[in-house]
Amino acid sequence: MRFTKMQGAGNDYVYVDCFEQPPPERPEELARLISDRHYGVGGDGLILICPSDSADARMRIFNADGSEAEMCGNGVRCVAKYIYEHGIRRKEKLRVETGRGVLDLELKVADDKVRRVRVDMGEPILEAARIPVVLPDSVGQVVNLSGMVGQVDNLSYVDPRVTCVSMGNPHAVFYCRDVSSVPLERIGPHVERQPIFPRRINVHFVQVNSPTEATMRTWERGSGATLACGTGACAVCVAGVLTGRTERSLLAHLPGGDLELHWADDNHVYMTGDAVEVFSGQWPVVSGQ
Repeated sequence: MRFTKMQGAGNDYVYVDCFEQPPPERPEELARLISDRHYGVGGDGLILICPSDSADARMRIFNADGSEAEMCGNGVRCVAKYIYEHGIRRKEKLRVETGRGVLDLELKVADDKVRRVRVDMGEPILEAARIPVVLPDSVGQVVNLSGMVGQVDNLSYVDPRVTCVSMGNPHAVFYCRDVSSVPLERIGPHVERQPIFPRRINVHFVQVNSPTEATMRTWERGSGATLACGTGACAVCVAGVLTGRTERSLLAHLPGGDLELHWADDNHVYMTGDAVEVFSGQWPVVSGQ
């Protein structure tokens, strides 16, 4: 099976072109094997680039633990780069079908290479039941809500109030004074699997640098600590506006790079970032993958 390793802001996945070859029979198992950073190719998961009846291509994403996710903002930028540079569709405006729906992408091309991609990530979902977060019916939005996950594992320098946003996949946003001090590998899984999050949740810790700039770290549902999360950065942009901490345009610094976010007047969140092809190779598919 041919594959291509790609990354956006350090969020790296193994991509399989299912236009040119059959999709793997068991992508969940393949994702676990191929994502292993010691015994496999290594990555945050597996992304299949498939034909679509409603768009230029369809993206399916599987986390490193084999679970299928709805959406990946960094991943979809890389899908757009692959589609253009590998000749599937030679257009600077593309549409990609995802578990979130069909997204519109605008490619920034120079010297016949895709350098950056702007993605219309759609409207944020704010209703608790649709995120989903299990709360009394009287709670409409989860904004600066206390008492949901304890005192964030008794970390005094983290504001225990949480704001939840879905960008097609669920996110929990916490604010803190020093994001580098958060023990992400300990607190991330603690929050991810709280009973109030029936589909688990992506967890983000955010340090506000100014009304237009923030630094964040992410624990991704099903993948663990990652260098970036595009949908998470969008959720952080929305959460900052809802809590009065940041403006509608935000530069987010992530461990793997920067993302530009804008929650526009049309209620859509727009994300701009890089997309990089790292290498290609052959994976020896065996029975059961």
